Amino acid sequence: MNILLLIVGLIVLIVGGEALVRSAAGIALKAKLSPLVVGLTIVSVGTSAPELFASLSAALSGAPGLALGNIVGSNIANIALVLGATALINPIPVYRSMLYTDLTVMAAISLMLIVLAYDGTLSRADGIVFLVFIALYLGSIILRARRKKSAKPTTIEKEVEDFKGVSNKGYGFLIFLVILGCVGLYFGADWFVKGATGVAKQLNISNYIIGVTVVAFGTSVPELVASVIAALRRQTDISIGNLIGSNIFNIGLVLGTTSVVSPLPVNAIMLSSDLWWMLGVALLLYPLILTGYLIKRWEGMALIAVYLIYIYHSIA
Repeated sequence: MNILLLIVGLIVLIVGGEALVRSAAGIALKAKLSPLVVGLTIVSVGTSAPELFASLSAALSGAPGLALGNIVGSNIANIALVLGATALINPIPVYRSMLYTDLTVMAAISLMLIVLAYDGTLSRADGIVFLVFIALYLGSIILRARRKKSAKPTTIEKEVEDFKGVSNKGYGFLIFLVILGCVGLYFGADWFVKGATGVAKQLNISNYIIGVTVVAFGTSVPELVASVIAALRRQTDISIGNLIGSNIFNIGLVLGTTSVVSPLPVNAIMLSSDLWWMLGVALLLYPLILTGYLIKRWEGMALIAVYLIYIYHSIA
């Protein structure tokens, strides 16, 4: 029953998140906001909605280990598993600008999480620091994108093209979809967390282990599917941008909001192991990229191997 609740909750969570992103993006485009701004704000923030609702639900239901484990495990899975699988299908070109901007921001916010968690708690003040960081990050990428505006659409604008069909719908229908998406996210998160904590109790293991493994993998499924599809279409530059952006928002927005609402205790194992794995996987991208600004197939296999070692290390 717990496994069924976990699966159904995950499906409702993903569908609710997709409905919310599409309808909100449709309203923004209908209101004549530029595709660039819509992509950098609504779409970027909206894709973190499942993680946000799942973490908030876990924290408020007395399972803070699940909330933190979800974010840390998801960030490791996004790079080691999802990016690795994408590169295995199609090598991923990486632009120099991404190396010195977004990738560095991901490494910096990962290190910031370790520093702020070192006292054993992510407090409300720590949450505010994360939210200020993400606001500054959003502002900087919007300014950067506008300064470099060219006739050729960016990958972000290309991604938003998929939402233009939704913007032809009426405001009433789109607002209804927003509400439906929020309802789906609320109930999906509740069922998902109840299923996950139930499985943890049945297996007599901690919530945080379920968080960094089962829950983290589940919330990374949308990124995995989207990245595999992008790789099959030979649009791998979209994949790596989305994954790095997702990791930044997972810490800055999701963990920031969750710790403001409910301060999160950080257990000793998380401090001594998982947080360092997360930072290590982020830093691992530097040598892989600098070997030719291309993540090759064998490097994708290496990343997947790193993820499997991490999972074994977590449950052993």
